[in-house]
Amino acid sequence: MPGTNLTREEAQTRAALLDVVGYTIDLDLTTSETTFASTTTIRFTSREAGAATFADLVGATIHEITLNGRSLDPAEVYADSRIQLDGLALENELVVRADCTYSHSGEGLHRFVDPADDRVYLYSQFEVPDARRVYTTFEQPDLKSVFTFNVVAPEHWKVVSNAPTPQPTQLGDGKAQWRFPATKRMSTYITALVAGEYHEVQDVYEGKYGTIPLGHFCRQSLVEFLDRDEVVKLTKAGFAFFEETFDFPYPFEKYDQLYVPEYNMGAMENAGCVTLRDEYLPRSRQPRSFYEFRCSVILHEMAHMWFGDLVTMKWWDDLWLNESFAEWACYHAEVEATEYTDSWTGFANARKQTGYRQDQMPSTHPIAADNYDLQAVEVNFDMITYAKGASVLKQLVAWVGLDPFIAGLRAYFKEFAYANATFEDLLAALEKSSGRELKGWAAEWLQTAGVNTLSPSFELDADGNYASFAVAQSAHPDWPTLRRHRLGIGLYDEVDGALVRREYVEVDVEGERTEIAELVGKQQPALLLLNDNDLAYAKIRLDERSLATVVAGLSTLEDSLARALCWGATWDMTRDAEMSATDFVHLVLANIGAETDAWGVTRIPVSAAQAVNLMAAPGNRAALKAEWEQGLRALLLDAEGGSDHQLTFARSFAAAAHSEAALADLEAILDGTLVVEGLSVDQDLRWTLISGLARNDRAGTRIADELAADNTISGKEHAAAARALQPTAEAKAEAWEAGFVRTDTPNETHRSIILAFAPSGQDAVLAPYVDRYLEAADTLWEHLGTHKASTALEFAFPRALASTELLAKVDAWLERTPAPPAAKRYVQEGRADVVRFLAAQAKDATA
Repeated sequence: MPGTNLTREEAQTRAALLDVVGYTIDLDLTTSETTFASTTTIRFTSREAGAATFADLVGATIHEITLNGRSLDPAEVYADSRIQLDGLALENELVVRADCTYSHSGEGLHRFVDPADDRVYLYSQFEVPDARRVYTTFEQPDLKSVFTFNVVAPEHWKVVSNAPTPQPTQLGDGKAQWRFPATKRMSTYITALVAGEYHEVQDVYEGKYGTIPLGHFCRQSLVEFLDRDEVVKLTKAGFAFFEETFDFPYPFEKYDQLYVPEYNMGAMENAGCVTLRDEYLPRSRQPRSFYEFRCSVILHEMAHMWFGDLVTMKWWDDLWLNESFAEWACYHAEVEATEYTDSWTGFANARKQTGYRQDQMPSTHPIAADNYDLQAVEVNFDMITYAKGASVLKQLVAWVGLDPFIAGLRAYFKEFAYANATFEDLLAALEKSSGRELKGWAAEWLQTAGVNTLSPSFELDADGNYASFAVAQSAHPDWPTLRRHRLGIGLYDEVDGALVRREYVEVDVEGERTEIAELVGKQQPALLLLNDNDLAYAKIRLDERSLATVVAGLSTLEDSLARALCWGATWDMTRDAEMSATDFVHLVLANIGAETDAWGVTRIPVSAAQAVNLMAAPGNRAALKAEWEQGLRALLLDAEGGSDHQLTFARSFAAAAHSEAALADLEAILDGTLVVEGLSVDQDLRWTLISGLARNDRAGTRIADELAADNTISGKEHAAAARALQPTAEAKAEAWEAGFVRTDTPNETHRSIILAFAPSGQDAVLAPYVDRYLEAADTLWEHLGTHKASTALEFAFPRALASTELLAKVDAWLERTPAPPAAKRYVQEGRADVVRFLAAQAKDATA
């Protein structure tokens, strides 16, 4: 039985039969606190009289189904989330009257009551296949249509959808109806409804093609944190850039951005009705990297108005056409149109690393994945789609040139506006504009998996010059593709205490070995940097002299992007057990205080903490943990007051604290008896410090006391995480119940608990949960649903208990489990991490 799944073959069959003329969706949000009334009228044509098909509706109580005036018995035709439709006419009208259920998992129509003031907020989240949880659909991206929403809600609410918001009609009894005009032609997954007691502010963008109304919405309890001027500035800059670059006007009538609670995703590109997680309106001080990332999210969703909403993939095989292109476009726009002109450095330090990690998992897949059904789509929605895809497109831009690349995009938008397209359609446009054959490039980069490693190979003459020089390329034997790379190579010398680039060459690399004649005869530099300027997507290796230079003085390298590449190379070498965890931690402690890139400052200590806790040899770990803890304390006290460095080192110190003295410091900072000049101990930092105490069973009554003072959803989530961090049998049992057993834990509270459940250093209390985790993994996908199950399986995997015994248990489970492939994937990924950690520990033992 298909359940909620849908195969690509089924979608192709349905698309070949049907054209959808229009939807009318009548929703009543006043019927109860658990369900809402949903009546859908779909007008569609069939290419064959008498044919059969099905419509989609999940988890509904259906009261009435009418097809072309003929009543259908729900008990006979509604099963497995499908409504069977037989005996179609050439022109058809389907009417389905049902009650649907509000979600607390962030899928479908999510309902939230703000604990700060008891106000109610709703928002929809439909990607990948969840519009069918709110109204009856033909749920696939290539059956585009127009949508007319009519919504009954409390008269004091705001109601927002894809089309411009109409004036409501009063119905009496405190109710009103909003009758929206028909939308532009779009896919079901980017339709949207947001309703509730939202705060609203309006602005206007006056652009090249006319006026675009701009709305910003948030909860009433967050009004003071809505930095309207900044988000409006970024929004206007994005529109000016994209309309000019794409040579195509914004495709919809207005542009609302709504900051919503308990959101599973970063944001969603609903046409003209973008939803974003309301953590992007921070209530406490955040580093520059936070605002740089928020900018990229705002621009990413705006780019989707063209990539994905205007021109949409036919099926989810081309999901990357949406996400990879929007990801590349948002960083390109960030550099060209905002104050974050060094965003590609941040991308290299943070986002790109997530792509490298995902691409080395046993679950790696091509960017253009074979998404044969919806279950495959849901697990392939990962950092290969986003980070690797954007990295590869960045390389494609270097390969064909920016201007021809943009010209191809412009032609693509014009040809397929408001329609569906495939990867082949885009490739044809880019080949025409660039004059380059790209099918071979696509086969190498988009249709194969895995990441290459590029290493320098050279000989020196008696004077220390390169007698020969080549770039060697290798690949993992399971993903052996060797690719063409556009590669920058930088030669850096020590000049007056700084590492300065003496020379730069840009070359094309292909095959196992590429000779670089331009470097023969050149003096060997202190630092040889492959992939300088970060054009390529590949791991790079540092030769022995270059590694020594980096370890001795990475902070003297003046260029931030070059430093990011060195940070990335040393982290890759640590993960690959070619550099010891101890050496990497020493490198971070010696150089992170002078790092200038915002993402480098905030992300690199996270990697170092992983090296300390999971990659250090067991015999070295206690000493390295002490060194890391005290090194962070020194960095915290030495940092400039009020700086991003200071805030990051405070957070990192709280996470690393374990000695009596360090825990006393956390207590003293919380209580105000230890004052670090310039450090604002605001609400979020208070929770960070309390979590550090909780991890070491030192929180006492602080969790409950802090929650009483911070009665917000954020406070509840922080408190739940802090309780789960405690190393007691009672705390773990409570967290397990909320994370693995109960189905009613709100989605973001669930995530907070899962992320806190299994930290390093709690081996004894976590050991009983290895078997329980594997037993639960058999059925968790069905028990919790896609989103919560994926969160639990990924982040509660017992990585901190890395051992050969754990691997044996996991292998035995993989042999016998009835779990679906999606669940197995997360367990296999956890296993791969354990293998990597054990290899790193062995390397560290010999350091």
